Order: sequence, then C-alpha cells, then structure tokens
Amino acid sequence: MDCCRFYSLVVVLLMSCSCWAQEFRCVVSVNYQKLQSTTQQFSSGDTKVYESMKQALEDFVNGRRWTNLEFEQQERIDCSLSLILNEQQSLTDFKAQLQLQLRLPAYNSNYTSGVFNYMENDFQFSYNESQPIDFEPNTFYGNLSSTVAYYCYIMLGIYFDSYGLGGGEPFFDMARTISQTAENSGFKGWRSSEGQKARYWFMENHTNSAYSPLHQAYYYYQRLGLDMMTKDQPQARKNIIQALSALHEVHKVRPNVLSVTQFVDVKIAEIISIFTPAPAEEQKQVYQILKEVSPINATKLKGFATQ
Repeated sequence: MDCCRFYSLVVVLLMSCSCWAQEFRCVVSVNYQKLQSTTQQFSSGDTKVYESMKQALEDFVNGRRWTNLEFEQQERIDCSLSLILNEQQSLTDFKAQLQLQLRLPAYNSNYTSGVFNYMENDFQFSYNESQPIDFEPNTFYGNLSSTVAYYCYIMLGIYFDSYGLGGGEPFFDMARTISQTAENSGFKGWRSSEGQKARYWFMENHTNSAYSPLHQAYYYYQRLGLDMMTKDQPQARKNIIQALSALHEVHKVRPNVLSVTQFVDVKIAEIISIFTPAPAEEQKQVYQILKEVSPINATKLKGFATQ
C-alpha cells in the first residue's frame, strides 16, 4: 500500500464509528517503595491509593478507544507504562519517574523489537482515587491524563509510521493538539523552553516538515528491514542502512534531535546484532553514519570502525 492510500485509509477509519477492540496491551506498574523508605506526611502502609492508581491507568490505556481502527486481539500494541513514585506532596499530589516502552513484532518470527523507550525523571501529577481519569484532546483535566494520552498518541504514530509511509501523521497531530492544550497548565514538560528533553520535542520532531526523513526511518527499519529478515537478509540490511541514512538527514538539519537520539539509544544493541555478521562494507556504512548521528553509541560498534 502506498503512502497516500495508507494515510487516506487511516483518516477514513479515524472518522468512522465502529465497535472494535482497543489498541493497546499495556503493562502498567506503580512502584511506591521510595515512599515507604522515606519520611512521608501520610502513612506509607496504606497502599490502597497506589493499587487504585495502577488499575485506573490500566483502564485508561487499555480500556479506552484511541482510534476507530480495527484491531484483532492478537494485533493489540504491546507497551508498558511504569510510575516510580518519589514523593507524595499531599493526599493527591505526587512526584515520580515515568517510563514508557513500545515494542513491535518482527514478521514471521518470535522476535519483538523495542521502538520507543523513554523516561521522564521529574513528572508531577495529581491523582484522586474517587475521580476517574478524564481526557479530551482540547481540554486539560490534569497532567496525568494529558501526559499519558500524549505518549499514547506518540506511540500510535510510531506504530503506524513503521507499517506505512506517513501512516502516523494523524496521531502525531493529535499529540500536538494535546501539547498545545496543556502548555499553559503550569506543569513541566509542555514547553520548548524547558530543555531539549522536554516531552514537547517528541511532538515537534514528528510534526515539523524539516524532519520528515524521521518517518521514513521507522518504515525502512521496521517494515522493510526487520520484517524482511527471515525472507531476504541482505536486502533487509540495506533497508536498515537506508533507515539510518534517513536519521542522518535529520541530524544534518539539526543535530541532537530528541527523537533521533532515542531511536539510536533503543536500537543500538539490535543494530550491532544485525550487522556483526554482515559484510565489512555494510559495517563501515553503519559506523560512518552513527559516528555522526550518535558518537557515544558509535563507540559500541567495536570492530566496525576498522573495516
């Protein structure tokens, strides 16, 4: 399916009304050990609120319809959401680390590939167990729902970019709407001025036309790369090199783009595994690209540099 047809199909399905299965199969964890090991204003022995928080997040991510696309049970998207609670400031206010991971299966194999893995170290939110986690793209109900929904749409965008050129565009646009709605909330992470690792940049990287090769990178790496490994490994490796070259194009426009950095961070071990048995010329190509895009990760390529 070509890019235009794929995108048109997504738009049509987004606008349709159907009763299909939910999109995510998300494993949620809420870790409150730090609250138990530090002096807190409230009894750390009462874990009911933390269990309630975990269940509410599971229901929010897994029970909500994020699109109107049809997903079979076995097609649901594997991801994980982890909250590590660092501080409870009041009955309902928390500081935490938030980590999200997205994994995609490689076609005709039992292999699952990490695609997105990101942690926020200073995530502030409110949670009241007597109230549901509400969300609407154009309304800010709270930092917990807006942030989790934002990352859900980022992951949906990456997922659909991986299977069709430009397929993730509607979902990245939705992440932009959420970001614009939340930017005046007073919570950290929604503004570009808050540093290169602010969550704002994932939306910006995927909706800025200057970085359009980023979308190609997902598609060439996953659909034309990993999904072809059991059929034609030499061609699959060439396509993965093409994906890395697309990242290089983004890097030339602007070095240290957050989404490019996290792409390489997540994929580096996999890249090494794929290209260790590859011809020397391919190893050299991979090393030369990563030496510019991610010098820290390029040092892990060991013998590739000598080819």
